[in-house]
Amino acid sequence: MSQRMMGALQEFTPEVEVYSIDEAFMNLSGCRAGTPRDFRELGYAIREKIRQWTGIPVTVGIAETKTLAKPANHLAKKSDRCEGVLNLAGSPYKDEALSRTPVEDIWGVGPAYCKLLKQKRILTALQLRDVDTRWARKAMTVVGPRIVMELRGVSCMPLEVCPPAKKSITCSRSFGRAVDTLADLREAVAFYVTRAAEKLRRGELAASVVTTFIQTDRFSESPQYYNAGTHTLAYPTESTKELLSCSLNALERIFQEGYSYRKAGFILNGLAPAGQLTLRMFNDTHERFRQVMVAVDRMNRKYGRDTVRFAVARPDGRWRTKFQRRSPRYTTCLQEVLCV
Repeated sequence: MSQRMMGALQEFTPEVEVYSIDEAFMNLSGCRAGTPRDFRELGYAIREKIRQWTGIPVTVGIAETKTLAKPANHLAKKSDRCEGVLNLAGSPYKDEALSRTPVEDIWGVGPAYCKLLKQKRILTALQLRDVDTRWARKAMTVVGPRIVMELRGVSCMPLEVCPPAKKSITCSRSFGRAVDTLADLREAVAFYVTRAAEKLRRGELAASVVTTFIQTDRFSESPQYYNAGTHTLAYPTESTKELLSCSLNALERIFQEGYSYRKAGFILNGLAPAGQLTLRMFNDTHERFRQVMVAVDRMNRKYGRDTVRFAVARPDGRWRTKFQRRSPRYTTCLQEVLCV
């Protein structure tokens, strides 16, 4: 759904920075909007398109810089008069909007800087905007002047249209019910490894460091246990077979009898582009199995997830996460499409 929402934004401009799963920055300068009214109408059009395509309600904050767009978006959520869209670009109400924004809500001001600013009686975004940039540089390093200039309408943080490469991939879930046997944990960890490996290949990446962890229910009064096992591979890989071997070996090392486990997970680090891997001189079976995984992924995309899988990775074990309150997937699952 997040990807679908970002796709709707790209209908207006190709310059979209996906900031998080539910937040993005857009460059509207090329959208033929020259007046504040034009930008406001464009904001309503963006909001309506996302509502029509996904059903997700959004708010739109428009300003000259990222740091100004964030409070504009925040104020648009609170005000009924804005109807979900607030344009501060060239607005005479910009000072009032900044005076209503606490300093801790400014993008880039963390707890340490917030404490420092409050000690100097700088409590709002408007007060921070008006400080001397030399003092901001001395008190907040290079971050301070950037924030101050952004609040003044001078862009210091351009859009990152090309997202940075992933640094890690994690697949972890809490169990639907506690498990206490190694066999159940093996099924759960194998299932998570399969999902993580699918993400790895989808991103055309390979991993060289794999970590497997297990833990008990920290909210329970029963005995507590947590442990993790990490394995560094000689060659980065995206093969589910090799990742499974490493993870299950690590699981056997860290497993302890006598505990009721409620969560397990699998983490991939040391990611590198799969197309730049060094060929293995004495192991041609790896290259053949890479082609096998390509075929498996293709069949699972065509006929449904887990149509072809490793036998150890049972998707329906007693550990499986409960989905009793999950919203119906009207727009992404054919079996749940509304019938009229």
